Amino acid sequence: MNTTTTMITNPILTGFHPDPSICRAGEDYYIATSTFEWFPGVRIHHSKDLVHWRALPSPLTRKSQLNMEGNINSGGVWAPCLSYDRGVFYLIYTDVKSRIGAFKDTHNYLVTATNIEGPWSEPIYLNSSGFDPSLFHDEDGRKWLVNMIWDHRKGKNRFAGIVLQEYSVQEQKLVGTAVNIFKGTELGLTEAPHLYKHNGYYYLVTAEGGTGYEHAVTVARSRTLQGTYEVDPNNPILTSNGRTDLPLQKAGHGSLVETHTGEWYIAHLVGRPVQEKHCILGRETALQRCTWSEDGWLRLASGDRYPELQVSAPNIKLHPFEPTAEMDHFDQAELCNDWNTLRIPPDATWITLKERPDYLRLYGMESMSSTHRQSMLARRLDAFECEAETCLEFEPDHPQQMAGLILYYDTQDYLYLRVTYQEEKGLCIGILQSKCGVYDELVEDVPLQSGSRIRLKAVIQHDRACFYYAINDDSSWIQVGEWTDITHLCDESPEYIRFTGTYIGLCVQDLGGTRRHADFDYFRYSTS
Repeated sequence: MNTTTTMITNPILTGFHPDPSICRAGEDYYIATSTFEWFPGVRIHHSKDLVHWRALPSPLTRKSQLNMEGNINSGGVWAPCLSYDRGVFYLIYTDVKSRIGAFKDTHNYLVTATNIEGPWSEPIYLNSSGFDPSLFHDEDGRKWLVNMIWDHRKGKNRFAGIVLQEYSVQEQKLVGTAVNIFKGTELGLTEAPHLYKHNGYYYLVTAEGGTGYEHAVTVARSRTLQGTYEVDPNNPILTSNGRTDLPLQKAGHGSLVETHTGEWYIAHLVGRPVQEKHCILGRETALQRCTWSEDGWLRLASGDRYPELQVSAPNIKLHPFEPTAEMDHFDQAELCNDWNTLRIPPDATWITLKERPDYLRLYGMESMSSTHRQSMLARRLDAFECEAETCLEFEPDHPQQMAGLILYYDTQDYLYLRVTYQEEKGLCIGILQSKCGVYDELVEDVPLQSGSRIRLKAVIQHDRACFYYAINDDSSWIQVGEWTDITHLCDESPEYIRFTGTYIGLCVQDLGGTRRHADFDYFRYSTS
């Protein structure tokens, strides 16, 4: 069958999948998205039809490629660019070390591979002049890097334009002079540049308006690579700004692809708020079908500039993938693609599937406030209604030792059902919360029977969550505390802009440094 009557349902990548960069290699389609402080770096999804998508192994799996230990919240990998040319995949990414205040330390790198699943090369350093780097492959074989340039000076436009510089494959470095080819439009905050060649024009696609509710995609074009670039008179071509009724907000940061059937689509980020403007799932990825106007400008096929939940799929045979299993029994040799760690790669010094077969063992490290070495394994929250469950074996003997099930945004905001030890109660369970950096203990700790298998469960319903526990495998669930508001687990912090999304997972802390471990029998994640 073909897909002439099939629809693409947005978002195509739910949960924290921002800043999409889409490319085609033959009849295969790939999207790379930002991962920020989560490891491994850069999330890649694959599709054969633009309707069905599956996660592939991430490309940045080694500390030599990405060393984020100590990176700030919402630092790390920003806005990757994935491209394909003459049998080689090119991945450009930024490792952000600082982002608050006047200065931004943004180091840009390139890795390559001949197979999308790796192995990927060691990184080539490019520059640090700004962020959102993108590689353009011109028809003559020359390659060009574009990135926004950051100006720290007082009274200047911090988003100082888009710079272009040639990249030499032979010398493995940037060569020549960087040229500012586009200063942006009146929307401002010009970033996320991507260059395309179509019908004799170079098209520069950028994001403007900031990555919040005024986000937008703008387009400019030129007959020559270095410009002058003419701004689309109908800009922005895509936005949600001014339409609070739309289910897809924050539309912006676009990337184009032409299918092997000659159809055009733009991948872009969106947000789906709950309770006014709280996007607990983070920024997600959507697709819109595009056309070219008679005078050569890019337009949404819908005829307006607003993102749609349903768009027509390309005329390509459907190719679904096997769904991801709800249950992980930790009985495989390697962790599955859905799992992530904070800032550091998983290694046998703190995480292992081998020491106790069919169990995940985590050795306790630093606190939930640490930007260095947390012992946490988590997956994206990708649905507004879902459940997560695990079974824990843990024998703490000090209050500094904790283990359990956590809903985590960053070091400032989390909700944690944890098992610990208290001098007057022994083994016990309770809920810890950090809300905008303010620590709290939401319930009085409940004593538990030592030596038990402790089952833990979290139920999420849009803007709230509730925790449960059970002793051993045959007992019923007992609610811990009340339903708790989780809207603070979102991008919209009252203190500063941030960019990730909520994760749910397993963690262990040993603040005394004795490395007390916990064993997890399974992890189940299901959505409604």
